[in-house]
Amino acid sequence: MLTRRALLILSTATVLLAPLGAARAQGSDPTAFVIRLGDDLVSIVNGAGSYEDKRRRLVPLIETAVDVDAIAQFCLGRFWRTATPPQRQEYTELFRAVLLNNITGRLGQFQGVSFTPTTTAVRDGNSAVGTTIRRPNQQPNAVQWIVSQSTGAPKIIDVVAEGVSLRLTQRNDYAAVLGRNNNDVGALIAAMRQQAGR
Repeated sequence: MLTRRALLILSTATVLLAPLGAARAQGSDPTAFVIRLGDDLVSIVNGAGSYEDKRRRLVPLIETAVDVDAIAQFCLGRFWRTATPPQRQEYTELFRAVLLNNITGRLGQFQGVSFTPTTTAVRDGNSAVGTTIRRPNQQPNAVQWIVSQSTGAPKIIDVVAEGVSLRLTQRNDYAAVLGRNNNDVGALIAAMRQQAGR
């Protein structure tokens, strides 16, 4: 269900998504938050350890740094209001599983990755922290990390790679699936179950 474009953005997003030692990353400065996330994740990706070891370290860290529930709700759009409480719960759980599987499934592609912070701006009431991400033998990517502090601590709520919003792309994909299925949230959930391997 994730398009190639969304997967590209998601793959790029893995470069900075999680803090190692979340307590250190709880400062209110969004730029410092993203820098710490990036430094810590680069150390995991480029460090020693098996894929499974790195995955074990990343999953809880992504949960800490990213507002997965808010992103899931945004991606369902207007259909969030029509979904039943059990559908909302299952959809959110599946969204989380698919997101984590996609991120951790691409770890091997990021050996040798580095990043440089560039700018910080206000965007729709949140902070947009700009970075340049470099991977060996690849063109640099401009990536903005949209950081919200609505929960009291900084959390990533979107990733914008080369001008394309991950959550908006995913929202459009879900709307297309729903449109082909008479706006039936249950049909989207069934497709997500397959994607999550359930």
